[in-house]
Amino acid sequence: MNKYKILLLGLLFDALGYVSFFIPGIGEFSDIVWAPVSGWLMTKLYKGKPGKIAGVVSFVEEAVPGLDVIPTFTLMWLYTYVFKKEPQETK
Repeated sequence: MNKYKILLLGLLFDALGYVSFFIPGIGEFSDIVWAPVSGWLMTKLYKGKPGKIAGVVSFVEEAVPGLDVIPTFTLMWLYTYVFKKEPQETK
């Protein structure tokens, strides 16, 4: 999948995580449903060990009250495509 499609999906998923702030009364209930879904989606967007770790982080971030403000999907995209050092290929 194109890295910019992954970014757009990540922004959408982060926005969905913020919905609980805007709908009074169902906020924490929606987090109970969204936490495992966000963890699963993270593992599908990012493969391997980094994806699994990010899935756990995303689950915990959505499950713990007050941590919803962290844009986990966007941060993972930045880690993967901007900050992560690729191993240098030797000849």
